[in-house]
Amino acid sequence: MGSVTNDTSVHAPRTDAQWQIDHLGPDYQQRTLPLGPDPDGESGDVVATLVKYAPADPAPQTAPTVLYLHGFTDYFFQEHIAEHFAARGHRFYALDLRKSGRSRRDGQSGHFVSDLALYDAELNEALRIAREETGQDVLVVAHSTGGLVAALWLDRLEAAGGSAAAGIAGLVLNSPWLDLQGPSYYRTVGTAVINVLGRVRPFAELPTGISTSYGDSLHHTRSGEWDYNLDWKLLGGEKVRLGWLRAVRRGQARLHQGLNIGVPALVLRSRATKFAREYSPAVDSADAILDVKQIQKWAGCLGDRITIVPIDGARHDTFLSQKPVRDNVFRELDAWLDWLAEVRG
Repeated sequence: MGSVTNDTSVHAPRTDAQWQIDHLGPDYQQRTLPLGPDPDGESGDVVATLVKYAPADPAPQTAPTVLYLHGFTDYFFQEHIAEHFAARGHRFYALDLRKSGRSRRDGQSGHFVSDLALYDAELNEALRIAREETGQDVLVVAHSTGGLVAALWLDRLEAAGGSAAAGIAGLVLNSPWLDLQGPSYYRTVGTAVINVLGRVRPFAELPTGISTSYGDSLHHTRSGEWDYNLDWKLLGGEKVRLGWLRAVRRGQARLHQGLNIGVPALVLRSRATKFAREYSPAVDSADAILDVKQIQKWAGCLGDRITIVPIDGARHDTFLSQKPVRDNVFRELDAWLDWLAEVRG
């Protein structure tokens, strides 16, 4: 279970000057990735944070290194994911993107970028470090908005010389955000308005209202089982700014034209959607954030060899589903990873 404890005094592993003990505990280390002045004009420099699972006695590495990418209103805290991959022989890294989680600095608008391609800077650096330290190719695992970011990044890598040649082994998408949910006019007239206002008033907030139903289903102080930092993952979600939403809609439009990520991909999603303003038990067994029909519709635009697996009873973050469902998610993941290993030889 995720933790926000700061006690790292017991059995702390050795680190070098670039890696420091992470707040998750002695088995986790973090490294700041400086990215220079904010291209979106907010004061100060921007950074990303690379986290790695570094237990004292790791299992031998027999599989590609994992690079995990979070979604919007999120950061890496899911220790059970790291431990699962490590038990299979993967080294595990996770990236808190600029202005997110560990990487957010005072005066910065949470998660804000005006162009999703700006994330290429930290993604390329994280890929370089993970490959350099482990000597292995990298399996990218990405959730929600991170899934859109990762797919667009791999498409650019493929166009620039090949994502496989760059060291990408495959892609796992966990409920990727591939289209704007809601009535159809959100995606037509609404998107045209977002495009204009997002350009001229990028930091203006979209008046979406606040729903804590999904957060209430997850956090242990409400109805859930997960312990995470509520300053970094708000129960009611981060503020949605027009410039950021414009960047997302432009990224989704690019995906709808058809991408070529260059490697096999697994898409995990819930079988059902349940939007709710307030928590009810129904939220525990459906995607409370995205329309799963849109995920199914657009996943084929990623490229070739795309496997889509609907999971009965899964939450938006399928890896944070209730345990029986979560166990099924990991079984589906493992089956696909075994297949990928055979394909890669």
